[in-house]
Amino acid sequence: MNWKGISRNVGLALLVSSLFMLLSVLVSVLNGKDSAFTALIISFTITFIVGAFPFIFVRRAPAISLKEGYVTITLSWLLSFVFGMLPYALWGGPFSVMNAWFESVSGFTTTGSSILENVEALPRSLLFWRSSTHFIGGLGIVVFLLLIIPDSSPVKLRLANMELGSLSRSAYSVRTNRTVYIFAYVYLAIFALALVLYTLAGMPWFDAVCHAMSVSATGGFSTRNASIGSFGSRWIEAATMLCMYLSSLHFGLLYLTVAKRSLKPLNNSVVKYYTATVLVFAVLLGVGLKLNGYCGSWGDSLWNGLFEILCISTTTGFAIIDNSTWPGVMCALILLPAAVCACAGSTSGGLKIDRVMITFKAIGRHIGRILHPSSVNEVKLGGRVLKEEEVSPHLLYIVLYVILLAISILLSLWLGVGWQNSLGASITSLSNVGPALGDMGSMGSFNGVSDASKLVFTMDMFLGRIEIFPVLAVVAMIFDKRNR
Repeated sequence: MNWKGISRNVGLALLVSSLFMLLSVLVSVLNGKDSAFTALIISFTITFIVGAFPFIFVRRAPAISLKEGYVTITLSWLLSFVFGMLPYALWGGPFSVMNAWFESVSGFTTTGSSILENVEALPRSLLFWRSSTHFIGGLGIVVFLLLIIPDSSPVKLRLANMELGSLSRSAYSVRTNRTVYIFAYVYLAIFALALVLYTLAGMPWFDAVCHAMSVSATGGFSTRNASIGSFGSRWIEAATMLCMYLSSLHFGLLYLTVAKRSLKPLNNSVVKYYTATVLVFAVLLGVGLKLNGYCGSWGDSLWNGLFEILCISTTTGFAIIDNSTWPGVMCALILLPAAVCACAGSTSGGLKIDRVMITFKAIGRHIGRILHPSSVNEVKLGGRVLKEEEVSPHLLYIVLYVILLAISILLSLWLGVGWQNSLGASITSLSNVGPALGDMGSMGSFNGVSDASKLVFTMDMFLGRIEIFPVLAVVAMIFDKRNR
């Protein structure tokens, strides 16, 4: 195993985290060296030293192989979680070691779940760090790393292929190296758009920066206890819905739309199916909100329904209403889009609408072959014919998702979490959605469950964020006798 090459690349990932810790220190200084100053300066120093360490003692390292690339991706995420929890743990307050771990994993995986019951009690610098973990995780720790690695390096191509995946790369018409930059351009453009819109809508500057980092990453961490609802502004809610929707579309299609100055790239079967699904569920939820007396008018009901469904389907954990008392039918309405979520090639989590479409098309093809053995049946997605080897990994992923979901639910039940909370928290954690149901709903927190349950949910978040296969590849390497 080429540990020299792995350590240098993981070190780069940690240096990215240390940079944002330093920015958080500056926020603390601008706020009169608030109570998190010491915790952040210590965290920055430790993370920077550990990240720079490989570059001091490892001058040159051979290019990493495919196996070593999977180890690099897995370690980059895990060590970012570990060092990302330092500011919380050193600051103290509600952050025990497990709570600090939970908040760090939730931030970097852009899940948006929280153990905090009073977000506004945190100093501004720690709130900034909290949103920064979303910003880093949304673009991707490995994508940050790829932006630093020279284009000529063979490491870049290998890591890009692993991190972006075939579904994410499908709408790009450029080389894999180039897709990294396109993803970053679109990501930063959505962040800038959100920042401008929030500022124009009257959101205070600090809140605008933090919420822009969250919405561009489809994360959901807010600086307010009542999330977006605390501002009481339809303009801010409208800006949030627009940016959530854009962040949930394939970034390659958004790039082509701007580059070609045409909406034709968005005339895509995946985009149309996703948009129609969001609207249908929004109307159904809006009707439920009205009939159950949660909203006074049909206008408010439909508006709130659209906002909540966008929050769920885009995996952005914002909220404007409390879902803790919703009846079972309305809870079921949000759990389905929570599992499926948005488009591949976006910052959203979940199964992705693309995979679901591929699955239904593959089922239709198989039935067609049974009825008409001599006919030619193809699986098409977005105008492109998929080969058999391109279809099967996505079907396997859905199977793995269901297996992991079942394991998570059973473990949660065994650890004393109620069945409704086990179901909701397992789905929203594995899909990186954030808020679940009941006490862990849109205005609640995960603080009430045991540390063991929190560990289960953070493992769900991690597996959902890197889409399972890289971790399984590393586990298989550990038990493979040929690697000993």
